[in-house]
Amino acid sequence: MGRTREKRVKIFAFICLLLVAIVMLVPMLWIFISSFKVESEVIQAGGFLFFPKTWTLQNFREILDFGNKQLPVYNWFVNSFVVSGLHTILAVILYSLSAYAYAKLKFKGRDFIFISMMFLSSFPAITNIIPMYKIMHNLHWLNHLVSLIIPGLAGVYNIFLIRQFIIGIPDSLLESARIDGANEFFIYRHIIVPCCKPILIAVGLFTFTGSWNDFLWPSIAINNLDRLTLTAGLQLAKGVYGNKIAQMSAIATIAIVPMIILYMFTQKYFVKGINISSGVKG
Repeated sequence: MGRTREKRVKIFAFICLLLVAIVMLVPMLWIFISSFKVESEVIQAGGFLFFPKTWTLQNFREILDFGNKQLPVYNWFVNSFVVSGLHTILAVILYSLSAYAYAKLKFKGRDFIFISMMFLSSFPAITNIIPMYKIMHNLHWLNHLVSLIIPGLAGVYNIFLIRQFIIGIPDSLLESARIDGANEFFIYRHIIVPCCKPILIAVGLFTFTGSWNDFLWPSIAINNLDRLTLTAGLQLAKGVYGNKIAQMSAIATIAIVPMIILYMFTQKYFVKGINISSGVKG
């Protein structure tokens, strides 16, 4: 009787998850397919012709044209990769170093500082826009990609996740390394990082996705057309291709596909990483 009920619960949960997946995936799939349509098919069908009668790459050729000075989508795509890639690398390094210090190193005021950081992180991020803009202005970083890379490198929530993972690593393992003469950076590099690989990849995925999809801050910090990121440039593309659904779908596809590929290659690490109790146990 218990097994039958458990089986019904699993079937019900599966159906619910399937419905949610359909609701989320169908619009994305429609955008992807519409990017291969000619504009006349999108308009004539009222947007409900799922598969095109004529498949075309003309929309991608138009928006990725190197000579397109009005909408340099290719430049935006490269900028997004540079900004998101560098931001993710630097952020993961800072996250892991900070998490190691808060989890395993003993220093005065450690817990107070960490709790204070957690409290400050509860404030909405939008409240930092004006102070951050003033700081970037005083550093003469506005309208440069560095203004998109540096802010946000100390995400407290990600530090918390990695810290919880590191807590699961037994202290005896670290003490053995110290007895053998290893310094803290050696322990971090050769023990902490390998043990925390799943959570570091998961956090890196969160960070890359957040940076890639960020719209507000790049729109404020960057005024040069060629230095915009892809997400911020979509607003300008809407002004040019506002009535051209096929071209807008092609730009949206270019913005979405890298994230899908990234998730495909990091899925197994992502699943391991969200289990913050899977660190090495003594």
